[in-house]
Amino acid sequence: MKASSETPRFFPVEPLEGESLSHFLGRFRRANYLTATQLGKLTRIGAVISRWEKFYLNPFPTTQELEALAAVVEIKVDRLIEMLQPLGVTMKPRPIRLCGACYQESPYHRVEWQFKDVMVCDRHQLRLLTKCTNCETPFSIPADWVQGECPHCFLPFTTMAKRQKYR
Repeated sequence: MKASSETPRFFPVEPLEGESLSHFLGRFRRANYLTATQLGKLTRIGAVISRWEKFYLNPFPTTQELEALAAVVEIKVDRLIEMLQPLGVTMKPRPIRLCGACYQESPYHRVEWQFKDVMVCDRHQLRLLTKCTNCETPFSIPADWVQGECPHCFLPFTTMAKRQKYR
């Protein structure tokens, strides 16, 4: 869906394969110098944007909400749906999980890491991390991942794979 003539044009941000909605929203907001509140106002869906960034998806996003977001970020609703959990899969909003080895290959948060029953990266067979391997600070929400590092000790996520354990 294209943005209406009343909607301002934004820098396009392409979703990445398997990217979580939280991470995508953070990248879009930063590229366009927006806060979650501003994006909520532009989409006319309000504080729900901030809830989605925290993986609070109950109630699940409605078609109307997704259409409103799609109009602003200029991507298809079907692509937004791919950033959410599939039907029948439960999301676990906390703790935020990460595979350092995947992050080394492509630095972004994968939606599947937040599935309730997923504790191991299916690609690397490593247990997902829930906190910094250096200072043990829990990971912040992916929407806030600017540099891809621990917000407390600044250890890069890419180096955390060295301390990940196999299954």
